Formats: sequence, structure tokens, C-alpha cells
Amino acid sequence: LRLLAGDVSNNGGRIMNRYIQDLVGRHPALKVCSDDIELTFQIMKACYESGGRVYLCGNGGSAADAEHWTGELMKAFEKSRPVSPEDREKLPQDIADRLQGSLPTIPLTGFTSLASAYANDADSKYVFAQLVWGLGKPGDVLIGLTTSGNSENILLAFRTAKAIGLKTIALTGRSGGKAHSIADVCIRVPADITHIIQEYHEPVYHCLSQMLEDSFFGE
Repeated sequence: LRLLAGDVSNNGGRIMNRYIQDLVGRHPALKVCSDDIELTFQIMKACYESGGRVYLCGNGGSAADAEHWTGELMKAFEKSRPVSPEDREKLPQDIADRLQGSLPTIPLTGFTSLASAYANDADSKYVFAQLVWGLGKPGDVLIGLTTSGNSENILLAFRTAKAIGLKTIALTGRSGGKAHSIADVCIRVPADITHIIQEYHEPVYHCLSQMLEDSFFGE
């Protein structure tokens, strides 16, 4: 793996990003996910560098995680993100002083009217797929959080995304379910119980947020 955001340390003969090293230090069980976290970072970074967008989806608690993660990417997380000098020239000073650098991210969980209309008029299983079809462009990334890896609405969205040229990433439990064979990357946290899987997902996406923020907004 090539060296990327932040300092790096040698861990058992391989180079580990310092944010992943910190994650593993706090949650040793997540060491098995290190390579997939690094690969996810590279895919998301390439997407943002090319002007693309990341879409997030999930059900129940994972829907809340999708909204939560969006907040970490769309505004400052740990670092200051002042508007660039080039962008400041386009904005009134008072607005430029208060806006922050952003990594374009859309939670597909937030389209309440569309989702309810589609569920009523068509088929609720296809809401995320319809949103991907309407919004997604080649080079964008779709991330699905599904503890089982078998959430049908997320699998349908993955299949739609791949058909139109999006990269797909799944955050799942240990088995990965069907998402493991469909997604380009599957971060399988080492747990089998839903709430414990979700407890692991949060530090994983926080780590990815740190890595991306350092890459795009680090000094």
C-alpha cells in the first residue's frame, strides 16, 4: 500500500497509516479491517479529487450512522477548514468567514417525500436504487452500512451503482453477507450481534473521516 494521509508507522512489517494505527490501538479487534479501511480511503480520496460525490445509505441505526458520517465529511471534523483564497473571492466576506471546506457527501436516507412516494407508488425496496440512478455519475462512490450484509434495498442500490460506473463499499458484520461478493470493498468488522457491529462501525468511519480531512485540509 502506498503512503497516504498522515504520518505512518511500521506495524509487523507493513506500513500502517497513523490514524489506522490509533484506531487499532483503541479497538485491537479492528486490526483485521486495516487493509480494507485503507483501500476505502483510497477510493473515497480518488472520488473527491476527481470532483465526485459519495452517497451513504443504511437502515435503522445504520441510517443514523449514514447521517452522522455525512456530518463529519461535510464540515470540519477535527481540523480547521477555512474557505480557500480562490473561493473567498467569489463570496461576500461575512459568508466566506463562516463557511467551511466540505467533502461532497449525500445521505440517501434523507429524501423523505421521495422515499414515501416511491414506497407508495412503486416499491420501497428500490428507493436507494432510484436515488443512485437519478444522482450517481461514473466515478462517484456508494457506501452502504448493513450489519447483516443482506439488506435488500442496499444490495439493489449496489447493483444499480455498479451498472452505471460507481464504486461500491459496504460496512458489515463479520460474515459480510451478500454484500461481500457485490461491493468493491467490504469492511467486515469482527462482530455478529447488530448493536456491537454498529459500535464498531462508528470508529471505522471516524477513522476514515480523519484520514480524508488530513488529506484535503491538513497543513
